Amino acid sequence: MLLASLNPAAVAAGADLADAVRIDGVTLSRSDLVGAATSVAERVGGAHRIAVLAKPTATTVLAVTGCLIAGVPFVPVPADVGAAERRHILTDSGAQAWLGEQPEHPEGLPHIPVRLHARSWHRYPEPAPEAIAMVMYTSGTTGPPKGVLVSRRAIAADIDALAEAWQWTPEDTLVHGLPLFHIHGLVLGLLGSLRIGNRFIHTGKPKPAAYAEAGGSLYFGVPTVWSRIADDEAAARALSSARLLVSGSAPLPVPVFERLAELTGHPPIERYGASETLITISTRADGERRPGWVGLPLRGVQTRLVDEHGAPVPHDGETIGRLQIKSPTMFDGYLNRPDATAEVFDAEGWYRSGDVAVIDGDGMHRIVGRESVDLIKTGGFRVGAGEVEAALLGHPGVDEVAVIGQPDNDLGQRIVAFVVGNADPGELINYVAEQLSVHKRPREVRIVDSLPRNAMGKVLKKELANWA
Repeated sequence: MLLASLNPAAVAAGADLADAVRIDGVTLSRSDLVGAATSVAERVGGAHRIAVLAKPTATTVLAVTGCLIAGVPFVPVPADVGAAERRHILTDSGAQAWLGEQPEHPEGLPHIPVRLHARSWHRYPEPAPEAIAMVMYTSGTTGPPKGVLVSRRAIAADIDALAEAWQWTPEDTLVHGLPLFHIHGLVLGLLGSLRIGNRFIHTGKPKPAAYAEAGGSLYFGVPTVWSRIADDEAAARALSSARLLVSGSAPLPVPVFERLAELTGHPPIERYGASETLITISTRADGERRPGWVGLPLRGVQTRLVDEHGAPVPHDGETIGRLQIKSPTMFDGYLNRPDATAEVFDAEGWYRSGDVAVIDGDGMHRIVGRESVDLIKTGGFRVGAGEVEAALLGHPGVDEVAVIGQPDNDLGQRIVAFVVGNADPGELINYVAEQLSVHKRPREVRIVDSLPRNAMGKVLKKELANWA
């Protein structure tokens, strides 16, 4: 059963939890979740596909849970999505109605409300593991967003592998304030809690004070969240009673890692994944947590590095290669896009992640970044943008940084760094040359007020390329 903690028979027999979910001022017991979500299932049963405006509310929780009980694939739609992208998602997915939160722009689709106090005790058979649970749309950085088909089997396999790696149990209280339209907040945070059976607290906004007050044992955040907590000593020290602090969705700067470890006593857990693969690599609760490295493949996951010709790349902790993955958590393809699906798999079934990485002799992985924007070929050398960013973040005058490669007639690409902070550009160039190799130094440093980021805190490097 995908949502194992919501087994109706077990809940009826007394395996209830009065505060299974706390979100947006509402507390739901397991009995509430089963009864209200089953009522939702009765209203959507038999539908082909349903859109859910994924605001962080109890209504969204019940909408998603009801769809999973009924075996109806749902499409989480960001609340702040633009008009053109919203229309594309609804049209491409074939969603028949909105469920839960009422959208301001319904785009002609009917709305099915969720009643928090409605109850049904109808028993639904568990859908097949191969059934599609949801269609999650990519961020659309290389064209219109693509619908990623995620099966129930993939979600269950991922949560179970993470539970093993993180020693995640029903005794945990999981806290986060992340969006419910991405893998991190929705699949790991909400569905993970409903499968494992732990308490789940959503803080609304991921503010340091809200995290500090939640009293959790397991916290999820993106680097922006952890950076703000690291800057708030009182909030950070309040998390010392937690068990694990998990960071993902973007690289965690080494200084933030080190500051969190100092203030909380917990070196953060880092992990790696994508909408197409879910989470595939992570540091472990009982293993090494190395700043800047995302750890080892989860149970059942295989990874490899290859060069541009498909030849293996040595696992020496230095040589950059293209990261490819095989995993039981893999998606079932892009909706309506067999061409795009075929492009990301090779003849042996390896998924081409589009990321570049290094692996050391112990199997630890470090993600350099996206092949398209983070692998810089300059003067005959291959340089990872992440390595240069990590070096710059070690300078006391640098608060944030993003590095890109720009076309250069002489070098092929020149390294350009965008820095938020208070430092002399020439000094930063020399600093990198001293910390790394001379050829890895930026040829240009631009001091900026802020970096463009998406909702998950990832820097939009293609926008920075336009700035340059």
